[in-house]
Amino acid sequence: MNLTQSQLAKYMDHTLLKADATLDGIDRVVAEAKQFGCASVCVNPFWVPYVARLLDGSGVATCTVVGFPLGASSTASKVFETTDAIANGADEIDMVINIGELKAGHAELVREDIRAVAEATHAGGKLLKVIIECCLLTDDEKRLACLLCAEVGADFVKTSTGFSTGGATVADVTLMRECVGPDFGVKAAGGIRTLADAYAMIEAGASRLGVSAAASILAELDE
Repeated sequence: MNLTQSQLAKYMDHTLLKADATLDGIDRVVAEAKQFGCASVCVNPFWVPYVARLLDGSGVATCTVVGFPLGASSTASKVFETTDAIANGADEIDMVINIGELKAGHAELVREDIRAVAEATHAGGKLLKVIIECCLLTDDEKRLACLLCAEVGADFVKTSTGFSTGGATVADVTLMRECVGPDFGVKAAGGIRTLADAYAMIEAGASRLGVSAAASILAELDE
């Protein structure tokens, strides 16, 4: 694989979701995303109004997280987080499924949880990515989660929060792409720190990358 710096940047959600993120860190991530032309900047909901103002007119989207990182919030609270984030300027929503309920076999509850957030997101004309937290699931559970996301009209499935026991793997991205087909979004996130990592995920089928190291990865390429 041989992408230009600007081509690779378009795959990247430049991310800062740490609990101790400060204004300086947010400013750095925004500046880097604008410099390289990343797909989005992904931050916690508190930072959405500020980041949306900084990114206005830049072509870089504002992304935030819902039910993060555990996924065990009520559906109503996830919907509220979604509508609030969109009102504050979010363009993309990355929600976490109810992982425990999926593992318990309660597929209908998980489906309706995703559906409610998808409806709230799309009512605002925005894009929904659904985090299934692959490191906590069996392959069969991953397949079921992908199927549920596709059934209710989400836009992407996403491997990981980056806050659990593991991040993106080539095997998981490959499995997810096989499940959702060629036209559905697949986001790999968690542990992507080098150009080789990024290329491996894209070659496996990722159409978006969640990365906190966007600048250093892109610096490996000369434009």
